[in-house]
Amino acid sequence: MCETCGCGTETHDHDGHTHTHHGLTHTHDHPNKKVVNLNMDILSENNRLAERNRGYFEGKKVLALNLVSSPGSGKTTILEKTIGKMIATRKIFVVEGDQQTARDADRIEKSGAPAIQINTGSGCHLDAKMVHQALLKMEVENNAILFIENVGNLVCPAMFDLGESKRVVVISVTEGDDKPLKYPYMFQTSNLCIINKTDLLPYVDFNVETAMGYARQLNPNLEFILLSATTGDGMDAWINWLKRQ
Repeated sequence: MCETCGCGTETHDHDGHTHTHHGLTHTHDHPNKKVVNLNMDILSENNRLAERNRGYFEGKKVLALNLVSSPGSGKTTILEKTIGKMIATRKIFVVEGDQQTARDADRIEKSGAPAIQINTGSGCHLDAKMVHQALLKMEVENNAILFIENVGNLVCPAMFDLGESKRVVVISVTEGDDKPLKYPYMFQTSNLCIINKTDLLPYVDFNVETAMGYARQLNPNLEFILLSATTGDGMDAWINWLKRQ
């Protein structure tokens, strides 16, 4: 069960006729019973804190990027390679989100950028409060880039605004070209889609044009970058995109 949004929960209180499914608490149509949507309360509070984060980023002229994907897409490897290419000319800071361990934060720090790890426990995403608390512990400099590597999950992170400047969804060619159809809200709310692991295209059943076509049906303004973090192909296009922001 996610401790923040309650997704995946199924609780029943038959005496009170109250049921919870996927974070939504509701009652049956009985007189004098009030319908309560817990998700709305949670998202309202999150959005308020996200605006505070956004004001902080704008005030310091920080480019804050929320990196979202399913597990194993290659987000951390992309970050390592990005830091290696940019750290000499731009201050970079990273917030790492995982359910457990500090392995990714350790990898990022070895690449040369300060990183802070957020462990969400049973939570399936980062929220604005978590990011705010991380910022209190991290001195993000003016004109820096802040990468927020979200928990690997294409569902719940789509609902939670962190105050980011841009949202970047990463998919890999090993995941299937129908990902946008299966997880539409993530693609609808993203600004850029990175298609990673292109070096494996000869060996997998993944059609780039099909994947991009599905995503564009959901979000005509979505940009795309094809790259392989392993070989470095396409990394220059990603770096140039960052510089344009």
